[in-house]
Amino acid sequence: MSESISITEKIFAILKTLILERLNANVFKIISCVPDWLMGFCHQQINPETEVVPRDIFPFLETFLIDAEELWQINGDKILKSGLWYQTDASGKEYHFEAVAICADSRQFILIELKEDVFIEKQSIIQKARENKLEYHYLFKETQKKEVLIHCVIHDIAGQLSGINCCLALLEFENLTPKGKERLEIGKKQSQKQEMLIRQILDAFSAEIKSLESFTSDVANAPNALACVREVIELFTPSFALNEMQLELAINTNITVDWRVIGDKSRLERILTNLIENAFRHSPPVSTVTVSLQHDGEYILFTVDDEGFGVPSENVNSLFQKFSQGNTHRGRIGIGLYFCRITVERWGGTIGYLPRPNGGSCFWFRLPKPTV
Repeated sequence: MSESISITEKIFAILKTLILERLNANVFKIISCVPDWLMGFCHQQINPETEVVPRDIFPFLETFLIDAEELWQINGDKILKSGLWYQTDASGKEYHFEAVAICADSRQFILIELKEDVFIEKQSIIQKARENKLEYHYLFKETQKKEVLIHCVIHDIAGQLSGINCCLALLEFENLTPKGKERLEIGKKQSQKQEMLIRQILDAFSAEIKSLESFTSDVANAPNALACVREVIELFTPSFALNEMQLELAINTNITVDWRVIGDKSRLERILTNLIENAFRHSPPVSTVTVSLQHDGEYILFTVDDEGFGVPSENVNSLFQKFSQGNTHRGRIGIGLYFCRITVERWGGTIGYLPRPNGGSCFWFRLPKPTV
C-alpha cells in the first residue's frame, strides 16, 4: 500500500500538483509531496501532513471554497474547477494555477495545479487570434478599396461604351460597303458583349454566387457549345486578322454530334471570350490560337491553346483568383479568369491551366452534359 501511495505522490509531484484533504471548514491537510513552487507562498515549514488554511496562502480560493462546499455536500462524483488565476510569490515571480474540488469515499479534496504551460498556450492562442483579426480587417479594407476602384473603372468604361454605341448607330446611316456593314455588325455585337460583361462584373462584386444562380441543366434549353465557340471566333476574327494572327476551331472537331452542356449561353460565351482574349493578348504576331472541343465521358472539354510564352510558374497557383495578374500586367483588372472559375464551378465543372510541351499555354475547362 505504501508503495502505491509513493508512486501516486511521485506522479502528482511530476504534474506539479498539490493535494489537500479537508479536515474542517477552513483547515486542510497536505497529503501529497510538497511542490517546489509552494515554498514561495508559505511562511511556515511545509511537509506532507502539514495542516494549512488554503485561503491564507491563495486568497483567490476564498470564493471558490464557498462553491466547493456545495459540491462536497452533495457527496457525488462531480468535480468543480476554479479556472485559471495568477498570483505572485514572495520574490515577485508570477505563477498561474487552477484548483479542482472533488469528493471521493466521503472525503473532500482540493487539487491545486501549476498551469504555466496551459497559460502560455492560451496566451499564444489569444495572440494569434488577435493577429488573425487584424489581418482580416486589413484584407477586408484592401478588398473594399479594390472593389470601389473596380466600380469606378466600370462606371468609366460604361460611359465610354455609351459613346461608342452612339457612333456605331450613326454609322448605320452612312453609305457603307457590304464588307463595311459586316464589320459594323460585328462591332455592334462586341459592344453588346461589353455591356453584358459590365453588368456581370457588377453582379459578381455585389453578390458573386447570386449572379450565377440562373442556368439550365435541361437538354431542351442547354447551350450548344459548338455554336457558342463559332460565334465567339467570328467576333474575334477581325482583331486577330489585324495582328496577322489566326483564330481557328480545331480541324478534328466533329460537327455532327451533340455538343450541349449545362450552363447559360451568354455566360458560356463570356468564358470563351475571356480565354480567347487572354490568349490574344499574350500571343506573338503570326501565331495561331486554337479552340477545341472534346467529349470526355459525362463532360465536354473545352481547350484554348496559344503559342505565347506561357505562364510563369510563380503565377500559376493564383491564375484564377480575384485581381490576379501576370508580371507583365498586360491584362485588364484581374477578374476575367476569376469570373471563369466561379462560373464553371457553379455549373458543376472544373477549370485549369497547363503549359504546352512546345511552348505556349493551354487553358481548359470541363462542363457536364445536361441530363436526358
